[in-house]
Amino acid sequence: MAGIIGKKLGMTSFYNAAEGISTACTIVEAGPCVVTQLKTKDKDGYEAVQLGFGNAKIKNTNSATAGHLKKSGLETVVKLKEFKNYAISAKLGQSINASDVFQEGDFIDAIGTSKGKGFQGVVKRYNFSGVGGQTHGQHNRQRHPGSVGACSFPARTFPGIRMAGRMGTQRTKIQNLKVLKIYPEKNILIISGSIPGFNNSIVLLEK
Repeated sequence: MAGIIGKKLGMTSFYNAAEGISTACTIVEAGPCVVTQLKTKDKDGYEAVQLGFGNAKIKNTNSATAGHLKKSGLETVVKLKEFKNYAISAKLGQSINASDVFQEGDFIDAIGTSKGKGFQGVVKRYNFSGVGGQTHGQHNRQRHPGSVGACSFPARTFPGIRMAGRMGTQRTKIQNLKVLKIYPEKNILIISGSIPGFNNSIVLLEK
């Protein structure tokens, strides 16, 4: 498996003149990432490559993280991520760019944190239809969940029942997205479809 850490820049459309098709796509700044640690099976029990992405404020980096990053020549990073069984040979301190991992036409998986929607009702959260009309005693219940409990026994709602609550802010993985275009000089990827997260949020791209 190979992958890279990136930043979602936004969405746009990509027009394929040969096929005459316009595709909704996401722009991702993928890399450059620096190899901050090489884990081996003898020492750590498994093989993995740890990558660091971005530059954070020095005051927000604790001494333990700073000492860890010093081995690879870095001072700060925004995100650290391990990729097991990395398909690309890497060395400590090596810089990995988008074009080193992906090629145009590859199908990849994107992982991010979905946008937070706050506290939402069942109609928005689970696509319920609501209780019904306003006649026959129904009043202000068009978007209500309806009956959720049992009788006097067990006198409680069962765990996992779909009710109103906080929506979004979950780790989400979208699979089989196509890399439509690569701009290696800027480490920009044009990826078909949507990727979870708000603009400038951190995303993980895996192949």
